[in-house]
Amino acid sequence: MATVELNKGNFEAEVSSGKMTVLDFWAPWCGPCKSFAPTYESVSETFPEILFAKVNTEIEQELGAHFNIRSIPTLMILRDNIIVFSQAGALPKDALSDVVQKALAIDMQQVHAEIAQQKLST
Repeated sequence: MATVELNKGNFEAEVSSGKMTVLDFWAPWCGPCKSFAPTYESVSETFPEILFAKVNTEIEQELGAHFNIRSIPTLMILRDNIIVFSQAGALPKDALSDVVQKALAIDMQQVHAEIAQQKLST
């Protein structure tokens, strides 16, 4: 699956589709972002069941601010609308594939239970 460009208008609908979502926050003037793009696209093709999306922080400043993006590229993985991974900087192909595999293996029932427990504690 090709990567999808997300914006304020389609973000909620795409991310709420139930698929795990890998986000690449980038900007057109960012050299590391440009060099990472082919790697990101390549890995996206090996995981067709996952939504790989890009957010142009130059245009979508509100989305960048919402996710507290301070440097680009920043990679983020969402499952059930919960951030399970976030890291500034590009990753090599093998490392990105590994992070995606690990995110797929997360027991989301356990994550939801931990979040519920934290809410009870506060």
